[in-house]
This record gives sequence, structure tokens and C-alpha cells, in this order.
Amino acid sequence: MRIDEIVKGAKTVGIGGHIRPDGDCVGSTMGLYLYLNKNFPELKVDIFLEKIPESYRFIEKSEEVNSDFTSDVESYDVFFALDCGKERLGSAEKFFDAAKKTVNIDHHVSNAGTGDENYIVPTASSACELVYNCLDKEKMDVNIAQAIYMGIVTDTGVFKYSNTSPDTMKVAAELIGFGFDFGSLIDHVFYEKSYVQNQIMGRALLESMVFMDGECIVSVVSRQTMDFYMAESSDLDGIVSQLLLTTGTECAIFMYELESMQYKVSLRSKGKVNVAKIAELFGGGGHARAAGCTMNGTQHDIINSLSEYIDRDLKGVSAN
Repeated sequence: MRIDEIVKGAKTVGIGGHIRPDGDCVGSTMGLYLYLNKNFPELKVDIFLEKIPESYRFIEKSEEVNSDFTSDVESYDVFFALDCGKERLGSAEKFFDAAKKTVNIDHHVSNAGTGDENYIVPTASSACELVYNCLDKEKMDVNIAQAIYMGIVTDTGVFKYSNTSPDTMKVAAELIGFGFDFGSLIDHVFYEKSYVQNQIMGRALLESMVFMDGECIVSVVSRQTMDFYMAESSDLDGIVSQLLLTTGTECAIFMYELESMQYKVSLRSKGKVNVAKIAELFGGGGHARAAGCTMNGTQHDIINSLSEYIDRDLKGVSAN
């Protein structure tokens, strides 16, 4: 897939990513947005995302993101859905549905492709890696490279997760060749925490519980706790990964309350448990070692439901 060919002849382009945007979502959408702005100044390009977490707002032109999901364009000539299928675009789905041409670029195995043109590679590290493959490297600059590198760093856990491939490292090497301070970028987007983020992570770790003979760990943050710390959902990033680092654990569950009897669930695995398949059973998805879903019920009911399938994987029995 070549971005230059896709937008050829177009006058209006829309870009959207998934609800509750993470680093890969922001990096891929902003990377494409910056590329089109730089190389196709005659195009009207709009980018639609929910509120971007503070740690990602250093990306050039991130203040131009439309989080109101309003537009004076009735039907975009091309609309890109990045890092998700159209069903996770949230309020931007209406623009995708009305577009003359739709393009879907994603790396989630649960996405069969929802665009007129699709570039879906489940073995890729990130949507950012795939977007990079579609760009003319001679037309990139340091700002585009930073955005794409940020998404790769966050989705690979700084090149630690199993989705990191030799191709990923080659792409990363080419990106840092543009000359930005990649060390400071990694510290800022992956390790650096605000005081509130440190407080709520400490609370989540303090109140965590291990079960299944220590092979599974779970922590739950209630809406009341989030309100007490004045925390947003983005302040909870990284907690599930920290839980998984507990010695002896094979699987981590982190949940936070969206509203009464509804929880956002994040799952991580060291390999024995295929959390993507489990998340899919409950309407979510992701990767074998990192996945998520939204579930209804009490926290105890949700943990019990997940535990049944986690236990099967730990014992070598298919969750299906």
C-alpha cells in the first residue's frame, strides 16, 4: 500500500483512530497527518481522535486534533481508520461510513479489514510500523519520524514484547536516523509518570491479589478511587504491565470502572495464556500477550468469568 497513490486526486482526507487513543493510535494517525500536511498542502486533511493523553501532546500539531467530531465536509474523498476497525472509531465512524473511499491499516488479529482497501498484518509490531511501510521515506521529516517511533515504542514495550521483530528494529533504526532524541522520548512516553499516576499505580499494586497458585494477579480500580485521585483513564496506563512483572505470575488482569457494573479490562500474559482469544470471547481483542475488552457485572463476577478461561490455558486446555 502506498499512501501517495491512495490520496492521488483527492481533495479531502479524514483520519481516525480508536476510542481511548494509546501511543500507537496517536503515533500512527499523527504520523500520517503530518506526512499529508507536509507533502500535499493542497489537501484538506482532518484528524479525529478523542482527547490525547498529555504525554503524547509533544507531537507536532497535536493541538490540531478534532475531538469534537464535527466537520464541514459531508463526505471525505478518502478516510483512514488506523490501529482499529471502523467499529472502534467511536464518533468518527460516521465519517468513515460516508467517505467515498475507505482505508483500514491495522495490526490486530481480530480485525478482518473494514475498508475498501485494507493493510492488516497481525504479525507487525504496531500500526505505526505499517504506516511507515506505506510512506515515501524521502518525503519524511523528523516530526513524522518522532510520531511513528513513539507508537512503536509504546506498543512494543520499548522493544520488549513478543511483537518486536527484526523488521521492527530495522524500522526503528531508520527512524532514529532522522536525528531526534530517542532516549528522552522513551523516558517521556513510557517511563515518566505524573504524581497522580504514581499515586494510583501505587494504590493498584498495594490492593492487588494473586491467585491460581500465584500464576495470576488482579487489581481493580473503582470509579470512586479514580475520582479521589482526580485520575483519567490515561493515568492508568502501564499498571497492567507492572502487575505482570510480579515474580511467578503468568497472567495479569487490570480493571477499572467505567460506570456502575461496567469495567474496562486489560489482560497481559507471559506466553502460557492467549489473552487475545479470551478477550475476543467477551467482545474485545488484541494480541496473544496483550489484549482487552469491556465487561459488565460486578468485579467478582468478571474475574470469575475470566479466570475460567485463564485456568484452561494454564493447564494446556483450549479456551474454545
